[in-house]
Amino acid sequence: MRPGAELTVILHQTRSPDNLGAVCRIMANFDFHRLILSEPITRDFSGAERLAVKSGHVLEGLVVADTLTEAVKDCVYVVGSTSRTQVEGRSPLTPEEAARRLAEESKRGRVALLFGGEQRGLSDEDLTHCADVLVIPTSEVQPSMNLAQSASVLLYLCHRQGVEPSGPPAAEPGARLGTLSALSTRMKETLLAADFLNKQAPEHVLHELEQTLMRSKLTQREAELWLNAFKHLGRAMAPGAKPGAT
Repeated sequence: MRPGAELTVILHQTRSPDNLGAVCRIMANFDFHRLILSEPITRDFSGAERLAVKSGHVLEGLVVADTLTEAVKDCVYVVGSTSRTQVEGRSPLTPEEAARRLAEESKRGRVALLFGGEQRGLSDEDLTHCADVLVIPTSEVQPSMNLAQSASVLLYLCHRQGVEPSGPPAAEPGARLGTLSALSTRMKETLLAADFLNKQAPEHVLHELEQTLMRSKLTQREAELWLNAFKHLGRAMAPGAKPGAT
């Protein structure tokens, strides 16, 4: 895989050392190693070694992020795994489609697979960090899969697909989600001040705008230009600002 574009596995609000160890082993099975724990419910994973057979390098190299925003900040594309077949405003990808999309998007930079916690999965708010969502089709007799099972299905497909761009890398790196998050914050402040957003419930429209930004596949430079533009616009709209002042 091209340096800097390797697949990242993000486990959000994980609470089970056994699941962590099992995911580490699956990652080692398919030669993935970049693991981030986002907002883990517990930070005592001393029991994970038992199931992390021959995958100590994955377990030892994991990074803990205090927020999901922090966990995805270096990524240009994130797909979230959910068991819900109905997600407002989204058309879920199949696992095969998600693996292909990850491979294609890795041309632009680092990509990630996001898994939710064992008890509640990924919330609608969590999924706003994802450009796409995927659903693993299962039988109605037993529709739920645990974290390790889901990881094994998806990481196998990513390994088989290669999560490797079929052509040369993009001429310019894609916009990192950390930059898009900063842009979203600036947009919210400015659009609230301009009375474009409903002050009582601004998130619905803001989330639609955020999804538009994700779909547009901005380069990092373009995202920085938009961020700078909203910074200047916000200053110009501030009370007492003089015309033409920056």
